[in-house]
Amino acid sequence: MRALLLRKAFSRALSPPSSAIASSFRSTEFPSSADGRCHLLGSLWSLIQHRGFKVHGSDVRVGNIIERKERIFQVTRVDHSHEGRGKATIKVELRDVESGNKVTQRLATDESVDRVFVQEKAYIFMCRDRDAKVLLMDPDTYEQLEVPEELFGKAAMYLQDDMKVMVQLFNDTPLSASVPKRVTCVVKEAQPPMKGIAATPKEKKAVLDNGMTIKVSKVPPHVVIGDVVVINTEDDSYIERAKA
Repeated sequence: MRALLLRKAFSRALSPPSSAIASSFRSTEFPSSADGRCHLLGSLWSLIQHRGFKVHGSDVRVGNIIERKERIFQVTRVDHSHEGRGKATIKVELRDVESGNKVTQRLATDESVDRVFVQEKAYIFMCRDRDAKVLLMDPDTYEQLEVPEELFGKAAMYLQDDMKVMVQLFNDTPLSASVPKRVTCVVKEAQPPMKGIAATPKEKKAVLDNGMTIKVSKVPPHVVIGDVVVINTEDDSYIERAKA
């Protein structure tokens, strides 16, 4: 049912606004009150959100929400390639918003792709339950929003109390969510420094307090258990020790 509603919403988004809607906006008088102006701005945003637009394959970026073959996808990875004398293509990894399944497709750089505006809104992470649900709070209105943990993908492991997260919505329906690019974590397991050895090992294993194993090739030998470190959540790599 949710998939059907989303497909209908995106179908409307990709259609040009009717003359009646355009006429109603042209004839609308701007209200003088703050509440009235906010309502009008909300209506304008709703209209823009419904219209959507087309872009070339070369303009597709990670995080974009697009429609392909009546399915709604979030772009999770983009790779540019040029094979021999053939036309340059874009290899994209897409996550089906409804099922969570990932597929890989190739786009021509000049291929027309249907993209839709989505609203991005900040929330505060509160907690998660045993049913893989995440409870968020709007910092302005204090209203609560419950979303599936899978909206965060693997980044759900980085969720921390009072963390500011971003949620992408279309027609008030959450499509995806993300954590900050940089987060601090505590090292739970790490190989101790090897004394008496001149050469520094090229690789070192470190496990964080959230269970994530960070890239061993980028963990310096001086990192030990209990250290607070800064991690890049996009590739799970070590950045630096957290400053006191």
